[in-house]
Amino acid sequence: MTVRQRHIAHLHLHTVPNGDQYGDIIELVSGITPRVQAVPPQAVQLDLTSALRYFGLPPYDVVQLAKLRLKAHYDIDSSAGLAGNRMLAAMAADASAPGETTWVPADRAAEWLYPRPVTALPGIGRATADALRRYGLHTVGQIVELPPATLQRLLGAGPARLLAERARGHDPRPVTPSEPAAHLSADLVLERDCLDPAQHHRAVLGLADRIGQRLRGEGLAAGRLTLTVRYADRSSTTRTRALPESTGHSPALAATALGLLAALGLQRARVRAFALRADDLLPAGSAYRQLSLDPGDSRARAAEAAADRARRRFGPEAVRPAALGGTARSGVPLLRIDEKSLFTDA
Repeated sequence: MTVRQRHIAHLHLHTVPNGDQYGDIIELVSGITPRVQAVPPQAVQLDLTSALRYFGLPPYDVVQLAKLRLKAHYDIDSSAGLAGNRMLAAMAADASAPGETTWVPADRAAEWLYPRPVTALPGIGRATADALRRYGLHTVGQIVELPPATLQRLLGAGPARLLAERARGHDPRPVTPSEPAAHLSADLVLERDCLDPAQHHRAVLGLADRIGQRLRGEGLAAGRLTLTVRYADRSSTTRTRALPESTGHSPALAATALGLLAALGLQRARVRAFALRADDLLPAGSAYRQLSLDPGDSRARAAEAAADRARRRFGPEAVRPAALGGTARSGVPLLRIDEKSLFTDA
């Protein structure tokens, strides 16, 4: 019995769709294949394996058809990766120039992976990358050639086995049809690569404040935050943490977001952009709040409500946290708010 070769496409959208538009995009590309999975905040994956016979086109041409439909219906540009599994397709999309498509045929997957930096593999954080770099391991090919026992001594049995599988291009995960989960996100792009931890702190604090304003404005509470940091070398790190309780209170969101930032240890990291995402959303009236005997908590919430009223009347910049005021030493604001995605390159 012949096993049919899989063809997975990863479409990276050059804009961040809102929840309703994301659902429309899923419905649109479902006209090509019913096996479509949302990859928030701005990507979709398509299993084209069964669709090829229907269209009578090569896999590359079917991907171009999907991109053309996105452009024609929603004026959304996209980059794409095409490969034999989800991981390789996502990596190929990351390696594609804006608007381009990178196809990694199954018989060339090892050749394509071999020279790529180990940080291009999913799930390789800075700590793991630093540990490998200390032993002179910089590329995927070097990981493949390393004896399994040596890799286990460096990383431990579980992480070493997973890294070895990814380095060989293995990913058995299926494309699972799904709708995008409800979420709110805020991105911020730095005017220049930044090494200053104080500016990193200020950036994440600003994002938490923006997320809090949007949650309260829409009557929602978040149960989880995800912080993504993109570096000057185009690599990125993502960390997620559940909130102690579902909330839209900016100080609580800021405390969790800054905890995520501190856990990354970015003392000497050249950071280009940050993104903060709030998940597990529910109506604010359905969220419980731990009672506090601290009168300062009630005063802080009252002040926050007053600030929200002032913003609605006089504009979003009418009231800002004191920590976000001022400019960089050069006198030029260091941070530029960009509503485009963290992963959209100019």
